Amino acid sequence: MRRALFLDRDGTIIEDRGYMRSPLDVELLPHAAAVLARLAAEGWLLIVVSNQSGVGSGLISPAEMQQVQSRFLQVMREHQIPIGDSYFCLHAKTESCLCRKPSTYFLYEAARVHNIDLSASFMVGDRDTDIKCGKKAGCATIFLRNLMFSIEEDLPTYIAKDWLEIDRILSGAR
Repeated sequence: MRRALFLDRDGTIIEDRGYMRSPLDVELLPHAAAVLARLAAEGWLLIVVSNQSGVGSGLISPAEMQQVQSRFLQVMREHQIPIGDSYFCLHAKTESCLCRKPSTYFLYEAARVHNIDLSASFMVGDRDTDIKCGKKAGCATIFLRNLMFSIEEDLPTYIAKDWLEIDRILSGAR
């Protein structure tokens, strides 16, 4: 079985610019590219799991969301970062669905498809829904601290202020 890094996208790998309509909005967070490239080279499978409620609520079109995702994947390839797969909940926040984080639906699906050992994996995100999702699936969790969202200090396994600190945390799991 493989180990994976489940990664929220907006606010974790790239800047969170709200409901992104334009591929020009895709900008990597500092040090994310170097750390992710190194982790992938060390055998971590990188899986993106993201809530994109702007689609379900009509704030962005599916085509706009796909253009942003295409640009994101292009940026990842330019930095030699292989994204193993991407899973998106496109439902509005008010819809009852099975896939919106903190649901574990996509983590379990990725584990099945990619033969992932969830207990050897990490969920990295910038919101409590990311951390709750990872914890419920049996992953260790890393909360990437930001100014927009707070979290109960005892909820995540680890708290990091940036990607360099995430790298230090994961160096113990290598």
